[in-house]
Amino acid sequence: MGFASRLTAYGDDGFAQFLRNSFLMAKGFGPDALDKPVVAICDTGSDFNPCHATSPQLVEAISRGVMMAGGLPMVFPTISLHESFAHPTSMFLRNLMSMDTEEMLKALPLDSSVLIGGCDKTIPAQLMGAISANVPTLSVAVGPMLTGSHQGERLGACTDCRRLWVEHRAGSMTTDELHAAQTQLMASQGTCMVMGTASTMACLSEVLGFMLPGGASIPAVHSERLRHAEQSGRRAVEMARKGAPKPQDIVTEASLRNACTVLQALGGSTNATIHLAAMAGRLGLRLDLDELDALGRRTPILADLKPVGRLYMQDFHAAGGLPALLRELAAANLFDTKTPAADGRTWEDVLDDWPAWCDTEVIRNRNRPVTEGGAIAVLRGSLVPGGAIIKQAAMSKDLKAHEGPALVFDGLADLDARIDHPDLEVTENHVLVLRNIGPVGAPGMPEAGLIPIPRKLARTGVRDMVRISDARMSGTAYGAVVLHASPEAAVGGPLALVRDGDRIRLNVEERTLDLLVDDAELDRRRADWVAPEPPRRGYARLFADTVQQAEFGCDFAFLTYEPDDGKPGSPLGGINTEGLV
Repeated sequence: MGFASRLTAYGDDGFAQFLRNSFLMAKGFGPDALDKPVVAICDTGSDFNPCHATSPQLVEAISRGVMMAGGLPMVFPTISLHESFAHPTSMFLRNLMSMDTEEMLKALPLDSSVLIGGCDKTIPAQLMGAISANVPTLSVAVGPMLTGSHQGERLGACTDCRRLWVEHRAGSMTTDELHAAQTQLMASQGTCMVMGTASTMACLSEVLGFMLPGGASIPAVHSERLRHAEQSGRRAVEMARKGAPKPQDIVTEASLRNACTVLQALGGSTNATIHLAAMAGRLGLRLDLDELDALGRRTPILADLKPVGRLYMQDFHAAGGLPALLRELAAANLFDTKTPAADGRTWEDVLDDWPAWCDTEVIRNRNRPVTEGGAIAVLRGSLVPGGAIIKQAAMSKDLKAHEGPALVFDGLADLDARIDHPDLEVTENHVLVLRNIGPVGAPGMPEAGLIPIPRKLARTGVRDMVRISDARMSGTAYGAVVLHASPEAAVGGPLALVRDGDRIRLNVEERTLDLLVDDAELDRRRADWVAPEPPRRGYARLFADTVQQAEFGCDFAFLTYEPDDGKPGSPLGGINTEGLV
């Protein structure tokens, strides 16, 4: 335990301990400190990560809790990722952050860890790393922002950011009006205050047993956030002394199924499907997208939060928080309460003790849901043999069954050059297709799937169209947007063969997405297809060579679990080749 563990390999453990203690004494530690359980605190504060501006206060509060419980807090850094401060996309660096987290957790002399995350890719990267390192771990989120107000209208990031930008592009909002509203879109520090990726992943971390109950929704600047951090420090010492529970004990098929159910009930981010698949892969499990879809069909959306509903995370927290929603799911036999919560109890015990009051205007009763079910639907068909995702609860109902001609954009440069050109031949019946921006193609699968409505149509009042890509979109976004088309175009998926004018048929109710081109013509196109040149060196080359497709979590194939016999532990190894050129 403590500093006597994981000694540096000098070939003499006695000398290694002597030298380590000498450096600790140089730092000012007395002999009594050297025998305490060590809780490592991962500080992801960075000037390039505004969402994590409160990280120093959280480190202080966690450290205080650790010391109150008789442990020794030790702070260490890792990579920190923010959506708007990483080129080409933070998703390109998620796996690198997970590797950073894993290797630090395996190398440092620690007994347990508390990982401070928040902005979209940080919590999934940390949990992926923690699962692989398999040391007792808690997650503390920085928490969501508070809303602002402009001219009597309540505003919040980033759903309202996108809505106002759409109006500005359409010419119905001036630049001055946009800038005036901009000052109120992010009224405090923290992560986006809608049910985007950051809030979704915080909630799923809580469901999986990494975050103390009730912690996901506490606003970043509330004092309760610091009290939660302090309690996390205390709990981490308990885990350090017991050496348990470990991530591989709490992330199971049952807890992953719970996470998928809660994702649907929250109306959560489509990005969570990728992150959950990656976490499952670290255990040798396969996230079954068809089961995710089936769970969605019977799970009502209970959280009346943007982008699906009306409200924001501070309302969700005041209404009772995630446990209040879980209790409603459990009452409908949609949530397995025998799974562990992060405080050492089962969810059954937590929910029995959770305050009975719930604001049912925010966290709806299952008999009066926001929608009947199916927040996220999984599509399959000739265009997406590996599957695709659509957030059907946040799209125009009249586009759920649609057939139209394709208008194809070959990457972001082509999109930028043509989407707003006045001579673009496009109608609202077209299906906009953006390709070569998937995991390999971009690289990193950026959040570019929310293809802008062509300006000439936006100015006539068009606000939604069917859009298809091998990219992702922000969890704060909305629209008839088909995402994660797999296999992606850059590895030869059917998306690579689409041409302008091809008919594409979407039927969300039937869960189908088909390219209406005969096989003989597709065979001719395959013969002409040329794969893009891969990066020549560095991390980009590693990424392109080993990243998996979206349905497998976009993790590196060599990071997924394999048993000691060397045989694949699951169907996760390598790229899904079904439907490739």
